Amino acid sequence: MKFAHFSHVWAKPLMTPHQRYEQLWRELQLCDETDFDYAFCVEHHFRPDESLMSSPSLFCVGAGARTKRLRIGPMGYIVPLYNPLRLVEEIAIVDQMLGGRMELGLVPGITPSYFIPFGIDHDARKSPTLEFIPYMRAAFGEKQPFSFEGKILKTKSAKIAVQPMQKPHPEVWMQSRDPATLEFCAANGINTGYFIVFPRLQAAERYRKYIADWQKAGWTRKPKIAYSLPVYVDETDEAAIGKALFRASRAYEGFLKEPEPGETFEQRLEIFADMFIQRGEPGAAQNMRNIFDPDYLMKNNLIFIGSPKTVAEKIHKAAEEGLFNTFLGEFNFSDLPEEDLMRSIRLFGAKVIPALRDYEPF
Repeated sequence: MKFAHFSHVWAKPLMTPHQRYEQLWRELQLCDETDFDYAFCVEHHFRPDESLMSSPSLFCVGAGARTKRLRIGPMGYIVPLYNPLRLVEEIAIVDQMLGGRMELGLVPGITPSYFIPFGIDHDARKSPTLEFIPYMRAAFGEKQPFSFEGKILKTKSAKIAVQPMQKPHPEVWMQSRDPATLEFCAANGINTGYFIVFPRLQAAERYRKYIADWQKAGWTRKPKIAYSLPVYVDETDEAAIGKALFRASRAYEGFLKEPEPGETFEQRLEIFADMFIQRGEPGAAQNMRNIFDPDYLMKNNLIFIGSPKTVAEKIHKAAEEGLFNTFLGEFNFSDLPEEDLMRSIRLFGAKVIPALRDYEPF
């Protein structure tokens, strides 16, 4: 298995953005010193109460300057929000600055409110995201200047001044549980993954087909399937539950839209859950409705909290159910004190990762 520090870079009480970023670098330095493989961040916009990360490239470069070994990347760039030519230039420069340590996550973007201020149609987000893959391969090809004439993306005679260090480009991820997108990912050798809200047993059905399609496409390496949720490790189960259970149940409060006057928390939660109903995912809607219920999260193994032995067992069981071989741990959530945060990361690196490193779910 592979292991990542995954961060929404949540806004923190009484911390300025600068202070929050400095804390983030301390987290990643510790991950670099232990046995973590990756560091990933999201791309979120326009919610200062929620995430302080709207520029994944700056995350990558900042993290790269403070680490030596970790592979670093966005999970991922919201492709439709970028001019594609500008994005390929940025990817190449980031990979060079990282010395070939970049991992490249690409997503179409699930949140409509990110698109409105940019004047971009959220409903048309998927096609440019998928078309960016052949566009990027043309941009990083041997023929320079390159041209591309797609259905949506078009460039005529552009010469890329800086090419990525990794050839032909950094390893690509596209988080998805959409069957058509997974077929595209398998055909194109793109890693994938999913998030806490999507039920693992349902996910496993889709990823079994993705793995079979990957093998049919002739790729010689195994695909990576990632899974992300909150994790907290302490010396004992009792200490971990006492410090982190309630906090973990508030980890994703920022997902809810900002309240309208008189709007209740329950109403905001139902609006968010209804989005998954509209997507035809009642299981995800059920998880979302209960994502702030500590008992539900513990009963359904949707937070990995406990001693190193307990957390390793929880991840092993979940990976067996949900068919993932890369774990993206959200270590810093709610108002978790930094002393506890750093202990959790240290124990995870020292004891949980070695216990699972040789485990292969598929």
